[in-house]
Amino acid sequence: MRWRHFKNAWLISLLIVCAGIVVLPLGAILGYLLVQGAGAINWDFFVQAQKPVGELGGGMGHSILGTLQLVGLACGLGIPLGLGCGVYLSEYGKREKMAYFVRFALDLLSSTPSILIGVFVYIVVVVPTKKFSLASGALALSIILLPLVARTSEELLKLIPNDLREAGLALGIPRWRVTLQIVLRSALPAIRAAILLAVARIAGETAPLVFTAFGSPNFTGFGWGALGEPSSALPLQIYTYAVSPFDEWHRMAWAGALVLVLAVLVINATIRVWGGSNDSGSSD
Repeated sequence: MRWRHFKNAWLISLLIVCAGIVVLPLGAILGYLLVQGAGAINWDFFVQAQKPVGELGGGMGHSILGTLQLVGLACGLGIPLGLGCGVYLSEYGKREKMAYFVRFALDLLSSTPSILIGVFVYIVVVVPTKKFSLASGALALSIILLPLVARTSEELLKLIPNDLREAGLALGIPRWRVTLQIVLRSALPAIRAAILLAVARIAGETAPLVFTAFGSPNFTGFGWGALGEPSSALPLQIYTYAVSPFDEWHRMAWAGALVLVLAVLVINATIRVWGGSNDSGSSD
């Protein structure tokens, strides 16, 4: 028994050490960002645009707004298409040959480097229109988002027991209503969490935006006219500030990186809290 207790304590200690090693890089990154960027965060950072070289002050308000616009438009394009594709593959594509090719295409698309997607949108949209734009940046992000949502929603829908489908069909409910009101509704909390993770992924993309949205030192604005104008984004502005030779811009880059990482952490924390509340509610 003493030997068993010793092995148990040794293995638990080893697991705790491994867990600490996994968490250590995140803690180191957050700590370094706090030290380097916390001093540059103030109210002006969130509401003002970039200042010209040599002028103190300014902020990343235009970049934060641009990121929200890009991610919002990408979600409007990618989430409905991805969710619809996932429902098709899970519920209607089990015996169709086309479903195999769709899955294969989605897997290839999800493994494609984001910079290649940016180059593709640049050739298809930017070159013909001869203009960088908010719309082209959102299109590139939606292409990245699409396979993530489609494949994740497909796998989550497959986890729903077939007994629920058969019970609905036995009651005479049309199959499309069974899919929407029973199957999709049962998997909705998990799908919602997966979508938030995918949104966190595209929010930090930089490479595709270099070829599409390009960046702008001013606020993009709202309305249809803004879709055809270049747009800034937080990752783009961080890159611009980081490669500059100015110390003030370096501080702003660290502050922007801190805000971006904290935004991703908030999204992940929301997933944990939201998912936990939904799980507890469903068990009741």
